[in-house]
Amino acid sequence: MALVVLLRGVNVGGHRTFRPATLARQLAHLDAVNIGAAGTFVIRRPGSRSHVRAELTRRLPFDTEILICGGREMVELLSRRHFANQPERPDVVRFVSVLSKRPRSKPSMPMRFPSTGRWLLKVLAREGRFVFGVYRRHMKVIGYLGRIDQLFGVPVTTRNWNTITAIAKALGDNAPGRAGEQQREPLPNRSQRTVRCATLR
Repeated sequence: MALVVLLRGVNVGGHRTFRPATLARQLAHLDAVNIGAAGTFVIRRPGSRSHVRAELTRRLPFDTEILICGGREMVELLSRRHFANQPERPDVVRFVSVLSKRPRSKPSMPMRFPSTGRWLLKVLAREGRFVFGVYRRHMKVIGYLGRIDQLFGVPVTTRNWNTITAIAKALGDNAPGRAGEQQREPLPNRSQRTVRCATLR
């Protein structure tokens, strides 16, 4: 069964820099597909999770949190309705944060940041290890996204909704698009090893 690998905090501000496409080529024996530039990979012939983790640890030039999800659970995110009441706007981005382990705290949701005035980030819901939310395109948002770790008491890594749909395409599933829409783009050729998309690190 395919796996999805999410690296935390890479290629950000000149820290933990590497070339994801190069790593994907090094993992060609696992049928790896690189998604964007923030350390997101679909592993189509993974073997065990421990094997994939060992392969990544051996090749990465730095230490970082390696989150591994089942391909099926990532595809199933596209059927969730947590964004149903959030109108699509060019200045608002949908995102999913992935918890590295079982959360130490379980805050009430939804919540918004800042708590008063014009909101910049909303945390809408959590399902298992996945946290759903939206944010405005604003420089202060990065600081609020950093609070998600504090809210749940464990490290998280965040990807925008375009990345989630790109993951589903790379997995080759005929999954719905954004929150119930039909996908309008054809599935990519399976020989394609890099999928470009806008990704929040």
